[in-house]
Amino acid sequence: MLSFTQADLAAMDKIYRLNLINSITGYKSANLMGTRSVTGTDNVAIFSSVTHLGSDPAMLGFVLRPTTVPRHTYQNLKTTGIFSVNHVHAGQIADAHHTSAKYPDHVSEFDQTRLTPETHEGWDIPFVKEAPVQLACRYLNEYAIKENGTLLVVASIEKIFLQKTLLMEDGWVRLDLGDVVTINGLDGYAKPTLLDRFAYARPKQ
Repeated sequence: MLSFTQADLAAMDKIYRLNLINSITGYKSANLMGTRSVTGTDNVAIFSSVTHLGSDPAMLGFVLRPTTVPRHTYQNLKTTGIFSVNHVHAGQIADAHHTSAKYPDHVSEFDQTRLTPETHEGWDIPFVKEAPVQLACRYLNEYAIKENGTLLVVASIEKIFLQKTLLMEDGWVRLDLGDVVTINGLDGYAKPTLLDRFAYARPKQ
């Protein structure tokens, strides 16, 4: 088995180290985040850091890279207070990945890809029409991670839009039936397959 020390990491080529560290923590969620600027420009961007924070109330969080450069998603959601989170499916991966390209704030990534914006009543933000799971979210708070200058953004899940065939009788959402993908590192996309599902684990008697 290979091993790397912090000294080894420090001596590595920047891109090699970036790929290594971004992939060693395992598969990450693949989500397209939709926002709208105050001037009406729709923005959509890929995020791999969205994570569950709580069920009651329903909350999620995501990590935002340092805001030392313009972050259109962050600017928009801080201004309007709302954004959408949309699961990426296998047929979208090339276009979803392209949303990471740095366009000016007056250019919508929807116009540069085959992703289709759609709206839901009561929500003045774009959702991704092809996404099998769509979440309407409201900004709650943010926490500075001082060690590297990133932000943990916390939001409430206000409304869920869900492909009917994914919802099981007990409320569990079976994502593989929607071809939902995951991200390996920065640019690797994979499609998980369900292996098994287990009952709530209790201590052995």
